[in-house]
Amino acid sequence: MGPGRIAEAGGNPMRVTKLVLGMLAIGVWVGPSNLYAQSQAIDVNKSSLKIRVFKSGVFSAFAHDHEIQVPIEEGRIDEGKIDSSAQARVQLRMDARKMRVLDPEIAADKRAEIQHTMQGAAVLDVEKFPEISYQSTAVTGKGGAHWEVHGILSLHGEKQPVVVEVFLQGGHYRGCASFKQSEFGITPIRIARGTIKVKDEVKIEFDIVPVP
Repeated sequence: MGPGRIAEAGGNPMRVTKLVLGMLAIGVWVGPSNLYAQSQAIDVNKSSLKIRVFKSGVFSAFAHDHEIQVPIEEGRIDEGKIDSSAQARVQLRMDARKMRVLDPEIAADKRAEIQHTMQGAAVLDVEKFPEISYQSTAVTGKGGAHWEVHGILSLHGEKQPVVVEVFLQGGHYRGCASFKQSEFGITPIRIARGTIKVKDEVKIEFDIVPVP
């Protein structure tokens, strides 16, 4: 409301009061945002997300667990209302084509073979499904700097609910989650007639750093 409209209402105290209350109501909904929420971008260069895939099977002693790095393309953390997680939100987006198998204990050629299999049509099919994303649907405070985040993970063309445990430590949001590959239409790899395979359930570990 500009100065002109306030002047027009100046002869009517009740009307001025209503107009001021209306402006305050608008402020609650659209700003200033720091009164109700602090939305922060994620520092993608300092943040990290890893997937751990575990071996199983009769001859699993001859196989390796796998550690996969998943660069974060972009993301935001909305802390919600002050002293409340009721409206908190988390958004992450990753590029499946940039995922890298780390596995430092195995030879480079074997690591490259695992990388090729992971990104190929038999597993992630990254050319067909390049984007991975996570969008929270609810955040529940668990006491102190600990939250349980419920959200939807989009992977391999499928969307499934995934629950994430999050802790705030030294300005970093750290935590973990688990999901089953089969829930996203991915068949866990089996070799040597199934005597060596990877478990259906995989684990996600992350360290998210907000932009100051």
